Amino acid sequence: MFERLREDIASVFNRDPAARNTMEVLINYPGIHAMIFHRMAHALWLANWKGLARWLSSVSRFLTGIEIHPGARIGRRFFIDHGMGVVIGETAEIGDDVTLYHGVTLGGTSWDKGKRHPTLGNGVVVGAGAKVIGPILIAEGAKIGSNAVVTKPVPAGATAVGNPARIIHPQEDSAEKARRDFAERIGFQAYGASPDLPDPVVTAIRQLLDHLQASDKRMDRMCEALRRMGSDFCDQRPDALRAEDLEALQDDDGPVEK
Repeated sequence: MFERLREDIASVFNRDPAARNTMEVLINYPGIHAMIFHRMAHALWLANWKGLARWLSSVSRFLTGIEIHPGARIGRRFFIDHGMGVVIGETAEIGDDVTLYHGVTLGGTSWDKGKRHPTLGNGVVVGAGAKVIGPILIAEGAKIGSNAVVTKPVPAGATAVGNPARIIHPQEDSAEKARRDFAERIGFQAYGASPDLPDPVVTAIRQLLDHLQASDKRMDRMCEALRRMGSDFCDQRPDALRAEDLEALQDDDGPVEK
């Protein structure tokens, strides 16, 4: 038990930059307190002292704001950040190195006995307020966005966002990669450049980036043509351009076509 506790404390330092020292973590982190209570309650549950186990889990809920059923199976280095409002059901199974944030529910969709709560693989991260419902598998390395409502399995390494949740796979095609590269080049780092947002926003941002790329390429070709004509128009700062500069671009046959 003490070995698990040391691992839990180390996981806090790995995942929460606000943690400063071991004593602070032991005193102030409800996720650590909830796991100490749960390990004792789970041992009582397995020993068939189920009433006492439920009472201990109720004490833990009163003290920490985190409700973990003593029948839930939880792996190593489990971290609950902030913790208030987390609910983990009886048949939930959680792998190693899993992170939950406040307001997360691992709940069931049926009143029948048997497996009715989700299974979280190793390395899963569940954002604040997310609801993962039913006997589904959230595979290794998957991420659940904040306030998502997940009722279907999530593949390994994928991200689920929205209500109802939709699955976003990490693979990107060449066009999406070009959009991201262009966004970085022009200093555009808003969340709108990410495919993790709702579809209408993503579509609008993609169209905007495509248009900017096309306009940028046309401007490059125009500037190159002007340089071949001997003009330094494109090398001047925008605030230094004057109407006379535009007149200087005219050739003998008339103005340069736009």
